[in-house]
Amino acid sequence: MNKIVQNLINIENNIKSSLNELKINNQTKIIAVSKTFELNKILPLIEYGHINFGENKVQEAVDKWTDVKKNNQNIKLHMIGKLQTNKVKFAVKLFDYIHSVDSEKLASKIYEESLKINKNIKIFIQVNLAQEFQKSGIKKQQLESLVSFCRSKGLDLIGLMCIPPIEIDPTEYFKEINSLNQKYGFSDLSMGMSSDYIKASQNGSTYVRIGSNIFGERN
Repeated sequence: MNKIVQNLINIENNIKSSLNELKINNQTKIIAVSKTFELNKILPLIEYGHINFGENKVQEAVDKWTDVKKNNQNIKLHMIGKLQTNKVKFAVKLFDYIHSVDSEKLASKIYEESLKINKNIKIFIQVNLAQEFQKSGIKKQQLESLVSFCRSKGLDLIGLMCIPPIEIDPTEYFKEINSLNQKYGFSDLSMGMSSDYIKASQNGSTYVRIGSNIFGERN
């Protein structure tokens, strides 16, 4: 079996056994973060039947995925990086999910562009829980206002997204964002990467974003 496919299966099994052991009823989907990897690395996963893929640059995703998505209607493409408003019209055409909404300006632009092509984009609000200056995301204190704004526009807001600080145990951040997610009645939660996906799935994440553990280290 292809090594990349085997890596994905191992991660799926790790999540299942961890949740079963703790008797946690949670369905966690894996977004294979394919940024910087070429199609020859990604095709085995598509052939295996995996459908959720993540990119963080619009132009790279357009070049890589436009034809692939035409030929594979089931694929769901997730924008997981910071999205500039001038790239929104291209993102809306290609992506199915946007995980990094962090302002009314960006939410408005997504609403306008999706209306033009009559496409329903599922969105997450990115929250910067630790208020790290180098990371995107809104402060927790601004969350209620942005949730209300997105709902007033009729956007398909399905959950929150966070990237906790590296090199510390993320559990408390995962618990806090899960609690906020439940407060607003969202169906989905985007958190967890290669280093912490087990803890994320144990704390309610429905989408984990995994790159290097599937594809190997990036150059």
